[in-house]
Amino acid sequence: MEWISLFLFLSVIVLLLAGFPVAFSLGGTALLFAFVGVIGGGFEAPFLSALPSRIFGIMNNEMLVAVPLFVFMGVTLERAHIAEELLETLSSLFGSLRGGLGISVMLVGMLLAASTGIVGATVVTMGLLSLPTMLKRGYSAEIAAGTICASGTLGQIIPPSIILVMLGDVMSSAYQQAQLAQGIFSPKTVSVGDLFAGALLPGLLLVFLYVVYLMVIAWLRPAAMPTYSASDGEALSLGKVLSALFPPLMLIFAVLGSILGGFATPTEAAGVGAMGALLIATVRRALSLERLREVMQSTLRISSMVFLILIGASLFSLVFRGYGGDDGVRAILEALPGGVFAAMLLVMLVMFLLGFVLDFIEITFVVVPIVGPVLLAMGLDPVWLGIMIAINLQTSFLTPPFGFALFYLRGVAPDTVTTGQIYRGAMPFVGIQLLALLILATFPGLVTWLPEILYGR
Repeated sequence: MEWISLFLFLSVIVLLLAGFPVAFSLGGTALLFAFVGVIGGGFEAPFLSALPSRIFGIMNNEMLVAVPLFVFMGVTLERAHIAEELLETLSSLFGSLRGGLGISVMLVGMLLAASTGIVGATVVTMGLLSLPTMLKRGYSAEIAAGTICASGTLGQIIPPSIILVMLGDVMSSAYQQAQLAQGIFSPKTVSVGDLFAGALLPGLLLVFLYVVYLMVIAWLRPAAMPTYSASDGEALSLGKVLSALFPPLMLIFAVLGSILGGFATPTEAAGVGAMGALLIATVRRALSLERLREVMQSTLRISSMVFLILIGASLFSLVFRGYGGDDGVRAILEALPGGVFAAMLLVMLVMFLLGFVLDFIEITFVVVPIVGPVLLAMGLDPVWLGIMIAINLQTSFLTPPFGFALFYLRGVAPDTVTTGQIYRGAMPFVGIQLLALLILATFPGLVTWLPEILYGR
């Protein structure tokens, strides 16, 4: 029966590659395999009786309420043109430095990532705002494209990230399954707050490595990153800097600070973030009734997609386990020579390759529930594993020729910027991502230290 579960997994991958809707591919394929199995006697029908309780558990999960709230916060800030004002201010602040505009774009991408948590929105926004400016000021097309793609993918790892919220829910379930399989009947838990705390230092490490790379390139290849002298009309005042930086920084501090300080759950902090984004947009008079309607419709579409995929993935994992797929995966990983290191390496490689063709949501809800319990039962830390998966997929989304971030930028880049230039510009940042993964694998304390300090894990 384990081979049927493998065929089920491959069938879903083929359907997704063919362009079928994710939720219906997951749920429909699982039901078809279950129906055939019941008729053929290879699948026990009582497994499906657990589906209603699973769906009720999803809809009753307070942690997942944070998803639509964080989506609302991100979409509102995007429509309020926060990034545009940030870019103008930081460009004037750092523009006189060689490579200053590139550093400004990276810092704005970081702040936008922390504010929105949506990779596609960040890449598109930064591409529309900063790419023409960087090209106009004489920046190399490769460096400009690579900087924008890399800054956009920071939304994957820098909290508060929607992706980390969803991953936190899946990792919590996988961790409890791993402990129950080990005979631990009072299992420990892992929360979204743990992942937020664990992602903070790795996220800042990535930004630091990116900025160092840009500074080195500006020194070695000054013609590719020229300086810029602001005109008198662009004079920068302290008030202008504060008005641009203070609102988004305060919003990020309020959301992250309330979670990390233990004053609020991620769901409550998401409510604070949504309300704060609404207030910022209202004060700046950037939110008309029509634009608010667009924000709400966009939030509804994205949130509905996430929850529908989650329900389909729940049905898929139920049928997959009914065919003994989890036992098959465990047997394969445990039989690998090299133990937990080889198992972790294989899983990361498979996820990296799947990241070329599947979205993070699909991988989170389909692949992580299968391999997560097995790896955690081998003794891996759940927070460290979650952050490694997030950065691994962030690297995949940045890697030519199939990286999603590259496709997003290609869609908004002018015709003068070729696809080859975008690819070449992204490659050094892919190398930096791999370096970061190596650093975190060598020094896992960079991930686990802050959660231990804050929550005593």
